[in-house]
Amino acid sequence: MIEQSRGPPLPAPPYHARMAAATPARSPAATHSYTEADIASVRLMVGLEVHVELATRTKMFSRSPNVAHKEFDGAEPNTLIDPVVLGLPGALPVMNKAAVEMSMMVGMALGCSIAPFTRWDRKSYYYPDLPKNYQISQYQLPLCFDGSVEMPVPAGGGGGGASAPDLPRRIGIIRAHLEEDAGKLLHEAPGVMGGGGGGRPIDFSLVDLNRAGTPLLEIVTQPDFSSADDVVLFAQHLRNICRFLGATEGVMQKGHMRFEPNINTIITLSDGRLAKTPIIEIKNLNSFKALRGAIEFELADQPRRWLADGREMGAGTKFTRGWDDQAMRTMIQREKEDAHDYRYFPEPDLLPVTVDDTWREEVRARIPELPSSRLARYRHDFNLGHKEAAALVDERDVCFFYERCVAEAQALGVDYPRAGKQAANMVLQSGAKRANERAVLASELGITPAQIAAIIKLREDDTLTSTSADELFGLLCEPGQSGIDAAQLATTRGMMTVRDEGALEKWVDQAIAENAKVADDVRSGKVAAAGRLVGVVMKLSGGTADAKVVREKVLAKLGQPIR
Repeated sequence: MIEQSRGPPLPAPPYHARMAAATPARSPAATHSYTEADIASVRLMVGLEVHVELATRTKMFSRSPNVAHKEFDGAEPNTLIDPVVLGLPGALPVMNKAAVEMSMMVGMALGCSIAPFTRWDRKSYYYPDLPKNYQISQYQLPLCFDGSVEMPVPAGGGGGGASAPDLPRRIGIIRAHLEEDAGKLLHEAPGVMGGGGGGRPIDFSLVDLNRAGTPLLEIVTQPDFSSADDVVLFAQHLRNICRFLGATEGVMQKGHMRFEPNINTIITLSDGRLAKTPIIEIKNLNSFKALRGAIEFELADQPRRWLADGREMGAGTKFTRGWDDQAMRTMIQREKEDAHDYRYFPEPDLLPVTVDDTWREEVRARIPELPSSRLARYRHDFNLGHKEAAALVDERDVCFFYERCVAEAQALGVDYPRAGKQAANMVLQSGAKRANERAVLASELGITPAQIAAIIKLREDDTLTSTSADELFGLLCEPGQSGIDAAQLATTRGMMTVRDEGALEKWVDQAIAENAKVADDVRSGKVAAAGRLVGVVMKLSGGTADAKVVREKVLAKLGQPIR
């Protein structure tokens, strides 16, 4: 028998659980005379549970390959299994240290304390995709607990200009505990190549145990959300954190992250009475659209259900519901089990985990700069708006690619703030446009950070127009161009800005002569009309003239001040 020592204090149960235990349930048969007209206001309260599949090479308690690792993505059903996953007699679990360390990193990034002592618990329940009929989890002594995270919210909730500061929103984290995932039920026959889904309809379910045993980190927040927008923003922020840490691939469609909001409403009636609706847990949402839709549906429907049945929050009133993506509504599934229904007890086949200071600090040292810090730095150092900065940190690989572009531009002598600003323009405009066309990330187009930096340098030296810069970017994205010198290609293609004063004078005179009416408008003070003449010159020059210089020459020739 393993001798148990005293661990950290047990974290307080979630607010919803405390309230449900302390609040007597209102009888479903209770009647009241309230109508919809008696509802003065409805306040939303949401706590979130997030299940994150960790991208370790092997599973949580066996050496079987992990389907959440990109190397084993798309494996044929029931091929990533072994005696431990199947729960065969005599098969014993062995803890995956990498999964524990990934979980510690996520916990630290969420401001959690890391327990010096934690143990594994056995959670017993029967389900067709749970071959052992129990799940190894953590109950009383979670690995991570008592944290909080500040997510950056743009001022005014909009795009946020460069001068508009972000307004941090604090979300409390109750706990993050480590467990193993269950398998998966397939409700249609696998396609020709297997892998689940895409095949013919069936009137039964198939069991795929590839996912069984996958390391699963469950993160539980305080009920600090009062709008669907905030919940989705936090979910996106959490996904970015986990992906930057390399803890998960974060592909929502593959179930790498699943969200389960716990939702109830507080109804204020016209006579001053408050009514708290029962907590509803929505299971297994794997898209931000579904997360938002389920919360907004419950916000609208829970007051209607209360008017119909009078049920209020209390012990034994929590239910789980599923989400119908087609009908855009939730559906009742079952009454929610309480902890005692799972018959938790210490896992007899695994030793507890002791985390000393040395191990904890070794793990902490591996944490990179997190998305929120990068976003704030980009806004401050490069004068980017919130929307621009957020787009850069939204994808880990694009963010790292962007920073390499900045470093390469700096190496060419471009001022650091200018390098950051111009690299952002390149990645988010020229890069994003072509990435959308090809359905890839901007970092996967084939152009290198050094080539982008060379384009930036040409623009800074006024030897390349914005139009030519975009065209050159596109040429360098073509296959086989990764080793091509950007300046040399621009010269070969005749893209370099024309500095020949005689040629510029000739084109400006021709544009004015051929567009007399527009020229007269400019002479009379309609300076905006000069843009049409600049366009003509740019066409005559094949895009090689400097538009700013051309505009100055046009205005000077037509007797208007340069502004």
